[in-house]
Amino acid sequence: MTVGTQMQQAIAGIQSAAATMKTFALETEDQKAKEDFQQIAQTLDGSLETLKCRQQYIEEQEPQYKQQ
Repeated sequence: MTVGTQMQQAIAGIQSAAATMKTFALETEDQKAKEDFQQIAQTLDGSLETLKCRQQYIEEQEPQYKQQ
């Protein structure tokens, strides 16, 4: 498995986890749980942006890893 493929899988996994946390936040009526889920989603979104920047850097340095 290439670095590009691994990076894409990591990004997809974090996107999925963030979406799940956002869904949990919408579905719960417990205010503390809602805040916790929203905070986790924000953290994951921040991590996602970091990974996307890293992926862009990798693709610039190693064009063979560029995902189509």
